Amino acid sequence: MHSIGYAAELYPAQWTALRYFAKAPDGMRTASELARFQGFANGPVSRTVRTLVQKGLIRKSDHQPVGRAEHLEVTPAGYEILERDPTKGIAESLDALSAGEREILAQALETVIRAAATVWPREAKTREPSAA
Repeated sequence: MHSIGYAAELYPAQWTALRYFAKAPDGMRTASELARFQGFANGPVSRTVRTLVQKGLIRKSDHQPVGRAEHLEVTPAGYEILERDPTKGIAESLDALSAGEREILAQALETVIRAAATVWPREAKTREPSAA
């Protein structure tokens, strides 16, 4: 899944951000909300957002609420590139599954995610201070 995300001169993180901004409700389309959604730090997400702005795929929204966070929106060029989303075929194949097949797949994926979480947990474990 990760490797098919290198398409149309975008990296997987950029695809994820573009999809997020295309689907997120108006008040949630900020770099900070994207970082929260992904469980990432603001710095790397801000760089991803900056790159998408430079590529002309997202832009600062015309209507900015009061506050520090810039609200963003997908540009026509961004929506055009989303038509070539490399995960589109996977989404279509999942849509074709029966309800029973989806339930079995969901259970299997939950098992895999639980196993992966033991290897690379989202929450950083508390480290013991090193002896100086």
